[in-house]
Amino acid sequence: MLKILHSADWHLGKRLQEYSRLPEQELVLEEIIQIADREDVDLVLLAGDIFDTFNPSHEAVELLYKSLKRLSKDGQRPIIAISGNHDSTQFISAPNPLAKELGILFYSQYDQVLSTGQLDSGIEVTQAAPGFIELKLPKYNFPIRLILAPYANEVLLKTYLGEEDKEAELRNVLGQKWKEIADKYCDDNGVNLFMGHFFFIKEGEKPEAEPESERPILHVGGAQAIYTHLIPENIQYAALGHLHRYHAAGKSPCPIVYSSSPLAYSFSEANQEKKVVLVEAEPAKQVSYKALGLEQGRPLYQETFSSLTDTLEWLEAHPYCFVEITYETDSSIDAATRKAIMKAHDGIVSLIPKLSDLGKIQDNSLQAEDLGQDMGTLFSLFYQSTKGIEPNEEIKTLFNEIISQKDDQ
Repeated sequence: MLKILHSADWHLGKRLQEYSRLPEQELVLEEIIQIADREDVDLVLLAGDIFDTFNPSHEAVELLYKSLKRLSKDGQRPIIAISGNHDSTQFISAPNPLAKELGILFYSQYDQVLSTGQLDSGIEVTQAAPGFIELKLPKYNFPIRLILAPYANEVLLKTYLGEEDKEAELRNVLGQKWKEIADKYCDDNGVNLFMGHFFFIKEGEKPEAEPESERPILHVGGAQAIYTHLIPENIQYAALGHLHRYHAAGKSPCPIVYSSSPLAYSFSEANQEKKVVLVEAEPAKQVSYKALGLEQGRPLYQETFSSLTDTLEWLEAHPYCFVEITYETDSSIDAATRKAIMKAHDGIVSLIPKLSDLGKIQDNSLQAEDLGQDMGTLFSLFYQSTKGIEPNEEIKTLFNEIISQKDDQ
């Protein structure tokens, strides 16, 4: 039985405001390596958003290469990785000539054709075409086929699909391309897989909220979210990246699964359990799969308090986390309270004041007649109209300092 580990959305180099997540990423990648070894995994699928930016830091790149080398067991376990919307297509494919020697294959462009041939480990790339690869592993007498669908913007997709298709809905044209590949290469004599980095939903289903950093690609090149029924019928498992929550986007024609990101990367992901997916497959049979929880990394919390004592007690009880605190108060948070809270914990990302009795707020919206006021008064009115509370003395002093600096220029 072929064992596959499916992961996605590593976002190496990601920050949470001023906080680097690299130390946590190193820990959770070590955990993923241990899971792959413990479960005796044969193949790893990494479904996009490997890095968080087009120009990742040296530390993020080094972490990726060191982790993949160990995850590949120095070339004994193949890894196939596609690019996501956060990745540079050129950067992702650049290490292929060297990475292939360790059985690590990067795929980022739709016109890319990976080279065929056998590696020293016995792993063999037996067939390759645009958007497709077939592998043969020494311990199995059947091939493994993969349709590859990395993220691409509208320009790249139209280049791949052809100028004559520019008026067609890209999702339908993509579906047709995938069907053509599956019809040509994916018969019942092998294990047939799909890996993509897109927003998939069932046709007619209301889309869920995407992670904050992913929302710009809800619509791909004018085509709305791609429908799950466009996965070809002879595919046995679809490994997806992009949405950061573990869930199955569909079960027909096969399990269509988002593995989740390995860490919570925004407060919209607070309280989510992060996972990788273990898949067992053989030709012409339904796959079985299960999600394995990840333990490493700081959890993210959103908490509301109305007293300093309760706030400090909670912070003391949760030393290893990131937290966004909403602090209920009758006025702005005074300097002493703010200092006590911020000093108590090293993972406070935001401290947000909230009036405990909104009914006491009068209509403080700015009026046209207010425009004759001085800058300090206008700022106070604006702050109060947006925040519901008056700015404290610290904020007023800071504003006056900024204004005075501008006047001096």
